Amino acid sequence: MSSKSRPTARNATAKGVPFSKNPVLALKLSAWRSRLVMFGLFIGFIALVSRAFWLQAMSTDFLQKQGESRYARTIELPATRGKITDRNGVVLASSVPVKAIWAIPEDVLAEPKEKIAQLAALLEMSDADLRKKLDSDRQFVYLKRQVEQTTADKIVALGINGIETRKEYKRFYPEGEAMAHVVGFTNVEDAGQEGMELAEQASLAGKLGSRRVIKDRLGRIVEDLRAVNEPHDGKELVLSIDSKIQYLAYAQLKETIEKFHAKAGGVVVVDVQTGEILALANLPSYNPNQRADLTGAQLRNRIMTDAYEPGSVMKPFTISLALETNRVKPETVFQTAGKMKIGTQSIGDAHESAALTVSQIIEKSSNIGTAKIALQMPAQEMWELFTKVGFGQAPKFDFPGAATGRLKNYKTWRPIEQATMSYGHGLSASTIQLAHAYTIFARDGELIPLTFKKTTQSPVPERIFSVKTALEMRAMLETVTGPEGSAIRARVPGYRVAGKTGTAYKVERGQYVRKYIASFCGFAPVSNPRIIVAVMIDEPDPSGPHFGGSVAAPLFSTITANALRTLNVAPDTTVTSVLPDNGLGDIM
Repeated sequence: MSSKSRPTARNATAKGVPFSKNPVLALKLSAWRSRLVMFGLFIGFIALVSRAFWLQAMSTDFLQKQGESRYARTIELPATRGKITDRNGVVLASSVPVKAIWAIPEDVLAEPKEKIAQLAALLEMSDADLRKKLDSDRQFVYLKRQVEQTTADKIVALGINGIETRKEYKRFYPEGEAMAHVVGFTNVEDAGQEGMELAEQASLAGKLGSRRVIKDRLGRIVEDLRAVNEPHDGKELVLSIDSKIQYLAYAQLKETIEKFHAKAGGVVVVDVQTGEILALANLPSYNPNQRADLTGAQLRNRIMTDAYEPGSVMKPFTISLALETNRVKPETVFQTAGKMKIGTQSIGDAHESAALTVSQIIEKSSNIGTAKIALQMPAQEMWELFTKVGFGQAPKFDFPGAATGRLKNYKTWRPIEQATMSYGHGLSASTIQLAHAYTIFARDGELIPLTFKKTTQSPVPERIFSVKTALEMRAMLETVTGPEGSAIRARVPGYRVAGKTGTAYKVERGQYVRKYIASFCGFAPVSNPRIIVAVMIDEPDPSGPHFGGSVAAPLFSTITANALRTLNVAPDTTVTSVLPDNGLGDIM
């Protein structure tokens, strides 16, 4: 039949041909094509079943994790920071529970204006400031940290949608500004920022805990997913500080600064037997509980960080070296009249004497006598001694910001520099370095490490001088506080006292200026030394008393007397040993 006469599907239907007779149905696929189609369908079915099995049976954990990642959160469980106490158990720093207030901005902003205004008032911020915090695309914002519990309860009572609280801790410092430079403080995250809070951060902080939870859109916990990893609280830190000695030292320092119209000052008290620091106070200071308007001057721990030319406090080291090397004896005489010329420069004394023994050079604080002794020795020997006792070296105890000071290498010393360094000019040191170095005179020639932690172990000493040299220098230093000495005001009724005054010009932009640092470093009782006390007064009014013997020595006397009584140290001389002023307190 021709193509013209063959009926098509359309024509067949149109002509009334039954559907069952439709020519399309008469077409047949070849057998291999049918099998291929069936095989493809079978493979597709197997793939779908396999995928379903894989997802439902083999990938359950993966899918659950993916689902959890949308709503699951790991919550930190805070560890309680360790307490800090003094050596007698008095609490110096503790953690109190407080609340962090946070918000879901979208929900809070939907609340009535009156409630938002009440919230702002409780948070101690303006309505505008609160709305500025809430004007955020984030789903979570902190409104205020470390909110007192009573205030947090009032905020919760407002019933504002989207406001939540979180438990945290805030440090409290009961001793306030008197202990500020020792203890330091923490930040809003409870991490140490200054003082022992910073130095012992790892030990005090402890270890945070955690738990895995599911939260809803509002941040509320709806399910715990895993067991809690318990937090480990920080360790308690027991300091060597005696809070009673500390408070008395701080109070007397404050009185002295006000009396002499000084810019600043500091004091440190050291236990000779153990190397423990019993007190360390500075002014200006600050209240670590209220730090909104802190200045750099308040934060400076001057005892630790301020290096200055110590002046005559250095003379005992130079002369002890000469005694140790048998270059001089206590009774050796030196001519000290007039001026001592070294090159184009000259050295003089505040109170001229024709001749002085080595012992009198210490007693009268003679620059000329000390310089003549120094120039008998190689510069290297002096440098090695200064270095060995810690000058120009980083302090070996762990306290943030401790100054190294400045000590030039002996190879660069000129004769005039060696001479002036012998009596404390041309090098710099901190007050804590001076107190540390003076242990060699109080401990029969031994240097011991210092510590801010209470200890029951005896320190490991390093011998610097022989016992003979140390005892000879101790006797000389006692004459400084005697009837003819430059620090009669340092005497303590009932106790024999030894020490040395220091007065030095300050250096600004490389030039000496008419501003002074007055200091005194000494120990008591001489018969069996128990404490070293070093005091520094920065810029006493130059129009009035401003020398170490008249400004720093009386402060030393008061602090030493209080400390010895607090420690129950028995007197070693008659109580009525106060002598009239000899007018020699104004010696450099």
